[in-house]
Amino acid sequence: MAGVMLRSVCRLLTLLDGHHCGRVSRPLPYSIPKPQRILEPSTVFREHSAMADPGLYRPPPAVRGMTVLDREAFTQMIHVPALRVPTTVLNKVVKSLKKIALQRPGIKRVVDDGQPVGGSGQHRLLLLDPHCVASAESFGHEETAALTAFGVSPELHRYELQLTYENLKSEEVLRAVLPEGQDVTSGFSRVGHIAHMNLRDHQLPYKSLIGQVIMDKNPGVTCVVNKTNTIDSTYRNFQMEVLAGESNMVAKVRENGVLYEFDFSRVYWNPRLSTEHERVVSLLRCGDIVLDVFAGVGPFAIPAARRGCVVLANDLNPEAHRWLQHNARLNKVDAAITTFNLDGREFLRGPARERLPGLMRGPGAVHVVMNLPALALDFLDTFRGLLGPEPDQGLSCEATMPQVHCYGFSKEDDPQQDMVQRAEASLGVSLQGRCSVHMVRNVAPNKEMMCVNFRMPREVLYTISSSKEDDSEEPSPKRQRCEETE
Repeated sequence: MAGVMLRSVCRLLTLLDGHHCGRVSRPLPYSIPKPQRILEPSTVFREHSAMADPGLYRPPPAVRGMTVLDREAFTQMIHVPALRVPTTVLNKVVKSLKKIALQRPGIKRVVDDGQPVGGSGQHRLLLLDPHCVASAESFGHEETAALTAFGVSPELHRYELQLTYENLKSEEVLRAVLPEGQDVTSGFSRVGHIAHMNLRDHQLPYKSLIGQVIMDKNPGVTCVVNKTNTIDSTYRNFQMEVLAGESNMVAKVRENGVLYEFDFSRVYWNPRLSTEHERVVSLLRCGDIVLDVFAGVGPFAIPAARRGCVVLANDLNPEAHRWLQHNARLNKVDAAITTFNLDGREFLRGPARERLPGLMRGPGAVHVVMNLPALALDFLDTFRGLLGPEPDQGLSCEATMPQVHCYGFSKEDDPQQDMVQRAEASLGVSLQGRCSVHMVRNVAPNKEMMCVNFRMPREVLYTISSSKEDDSEEPSPKRQRCEETE
């Protein structure tokens, strides 16, 4: 019995000695404390089960409810597992164990092994992620094989380091601050130096702190804004407030190799549409004609002009029109773009109607881009009889009809069918078998942004008289030749 008691006391002293090992003085921000005394074997690490607790990666509970950012309050000491690795094979081991190595902003994965000054210096410690490794048995087959091949013992060592605000990710900080059980948002749209957020009501009391955290954790972001109302359908802009940083709203953005500049607070720009801009522009060929009815600052018009197209670009917003002209000059394509500051219907009934007959006679295809998802489908009725009576010169064959790319939002269970039906209602004709529908992106739960693509039906663009419809048995030679070229 005495022997059992003695062994128990020795064991307790060993654990207490490991738990209370001497701590270093508090280092300066961004620094890593010196390693503490290494405890072996790996069973010691397992007995201190708190070391592998994911909660160690969370900031202290005292920060809950903080509304003014106090970076020092997030500082804490944590313990992580480590492997003692010979320097001769260090690089190979690090590469082999990269999936389970510690990855924290501002923290080195490889540190000194804590040997006294003047030691051999032939080993280093590789810090491991406690989420992945709790004991020597946590290593997978590949990791175990690598350790065996390089002669590295799988025994784990206990390493104490200081975790600071700089080492935390934005989501971790916000999850610690906001009330438990509420959604944490660390996502935003990046527009040049501006981070654009859509905060929910429960996040508004923390808006200044959230803005500061986003700016701290994202290099290059010097301004964080929050949208305070819905998009204005007239000019497609919205009110916003600055949460952190400077108030400069003039952004510089490079998208698909094209440089744009604009006042983000006064025009519409959505970085999530980059892929869609590229998709449509890829359909164009040099010499094609593009009528951009709702052009904005030029995300379709500018790259189309750079591709060698002739562009007529229109936008109702005077600020968008001004920046459209600016971006055309900035990208040296102003000679290929004619700009207009008109309502979409006025543009179609005016400049577009005047130029379409001549453009349709040319060698290039005509494309009409209508990117105003909230209203564009309703504008399709403008094309009804837009060019008047059908000409006799063969101009109106299907091959010369404009190709339309019209955008819309849908909340229906079948958004593709919804888009087609609404387009048909505006045009007054069936598009069955004559169109395709492309899903652009999910805007919100049960709300999709879609694009319906079709060649404008001849019977929509022209007012075809009843006598002409009846006299269709013997088409004119010119009309026949046109149809044969399809």
